[in-house]
Amino acid sequence: MTIGELATVGSVGVETIRFYQRKNLLRTPVRGGGIRHYDEADLRRLRFIRQAQAAGFTLEGIGELLDLDAGDDRSRARELAKARIEALDSKIADLQRARDALRRLARECAEGSAGPCPILASFDI
Repeated sequence: MTIGELATVGSVGVETIRFYQRKNLLRTPVRGGGIRHYDEADLRRLRFIRQAQAAGFTLEGIGELLDLDAGDDRSRARELAKARIEALDSKIADLQRARDALRRLARECAEGSAGPCPILASFDI
């Protein structure tokens, strides 16, 4: 595959592939006949990167996961996953608190008809 084909199949842009290469997450193949050729292993790695990003891992964390894959360090991979789960749980709790506060403000806004809307007042406009 060419870089354009890899980008299309991997649902990313060519610049994204180049970015991952600069971050040492994807290899940069040697040019053969003036064109770099990628294989199925590159596509699997690209998909792994995208899935790990969707799970909220940073590029640094993804790099560590990729290195662990080569070394079979399951306990470290588990530690990284647990830490990511804790971070997600914390973010979910924050979002739930924000949702609950906004629901309360919307209810207060609907109940009153005089004075400033509690939603706008809470944002201190």
